[in-house]
Amino acid sequence: MSVVRHPTRGLLIALLAAVALTATACVPEPASSASSSPSSSPTSAAPSPSATPTGEPDAALPQACSDIYSATMLATLQSDVAPSNDPGVTMLSSQNVEALDMLASGIPTLRCTWGTPSERGIATNVSQIDAAQSSTLRDALLQAGFSEEPFADGEIYRIQQDMIDQDDQVVTLGEAHFLGDGGWVSTRWINAEVPGYTEDVVATLYG
Repeated sequence: MSVVRHPTRGLLIALLAAVALTATACVPEPASSASSSPSSSPTSAAPSPSATPTGEPDAALPQACSDIYSATMLATLQSDVAPSNDPGVTMLSSQNVEALDMLASGIPTLRCTWGTPSERGIATNVSQIDAAQSSTLRDALLQAGFSEEPFADGEIYRIQQDMIDQDDQVVTLGEAHFLGDGGWVSTRWINAEVPGYTEDVVATLYG
């Protein structure tokens, strides 16, 4: 793990501002909204999953956040990163421009979050996309420096960054995306990396 220390106070202040913005997530999630309980229903700007254009993916959209995890993973999250779907958490599930544009386009999406508005939490979107959209996202993620590894019937893309806050503490930020089976699982986390998180969601939904 590499730690980047900034040589000037001005750069440190700018960095801290960026971290604070990400942690408190002042920008609302596009085309989706959080609920106050794990049983929230999927939301989207589209009228319904059946309203997607020709080439609609076969992957079914889960009906509740509790449906996207195995019992073991759900218990871990409830114990270590609670609560689920705090209405004050508006952190986005990605900072990639192409990913955000696609989420804002109205694709069917279920949004799930863990934690409170702070410098620790997780935001995940489970979305339906077609083959063309998947290819567009793949190219965008690779161009942004994400790693790629095969998993199940698709690929997982990851990126992670470590920063230093004003208390000289390491702040770890990361993203993971799964593309495959007509589905897209996008996750962003801050100081809350849970080993096997994306793999568990994929196995639960598409396994």
